[in-house]
Amino acid sequence: MMLENSIVLITGASSGIGAACATLFARSGARLILVARRQDRLQELAGELQQAYGTPSYLLALDVRDGAAVQQALQSLPSPWANIDILINNAGLSRGLDKLHMGALQDWEEMIDTNLKGLLYVTRAVLPGMVERGRGHVVNIGSIAGRQTYPGGAVYCASKAAVRAISEGLKLDLLGTPIRVTEIQPGLVETEFSQVRFRGDRARAAAVYQGLTPLTAMDVAEVVVFAATRPPHVNISEILLVPTDQASTTLVHRR
Repeated sequence: MMLENSIVLITGASSGIGAACATLFARSGARLILVARRQDRLQELAGELQQAYGTPSYLLALDVRDGAAVQQALQSLPSPWANIDILINNAGLSRGLDKLHMGALQDWEEMIDTNLKGLLYVTRAVLPGMVERGRGHVVNIGSIAGRQTYPGGAVYCASKAAVRAISEGLKLDLLGTPIRVTEIQPGLVETEFSQVRFRGDRARAAAVYQGLTPLTAMDVAEVVVFAATRPPHVNISEILLVPTDQASTTLVHRR
């Protein structure tokens, strides 16, 4: 599958895995719809990609938790951008590591609204067009946490288990169409993820990766591009991607 001139929509594109995906798809000649809450970061990224690769980008400063705003924005795309070929549902976050009985409701709602409902809102807005056109690929960024729960992570893990279930359900619902569905499940990736989880506590975030070699955002993006460039009759259903220093959600080797 050639990516040149394909339209790729990436949520959570302003940093981390989303920005890395944007870079690799731009390098392959794709056209990008970049979605995130931080308009300034999107503009900076789009400028870099334009300068490096001549990539055209369409920017949407959008919070995927707002279902009505998602629907309105994606239904109002200009005609040159409306026929989305690849959707990368990357927007997601975690908040805190509290035990369930001590957890903050706001944290739970933010994780569920972003990781689960946001993915559903964007997919619901984009997928009908793919089915109508008879082509498309949905790539959901899940997590090893969707396979195995860890202490203090019950709600986050539940949200990522839901991403896994939705990905499986999409494949069932789309059987008989040429639409492909892939879920990428990374382990430890050093991005802003832990800083967001610990609300800017950089020391606590850095300790998550101390003594081991985590994945990079680009490691994950390379796997996304690999899945997207298989022949049309090949669907990579899921990939569990972990650092060599990680064997499970909780078992890691630190030097």
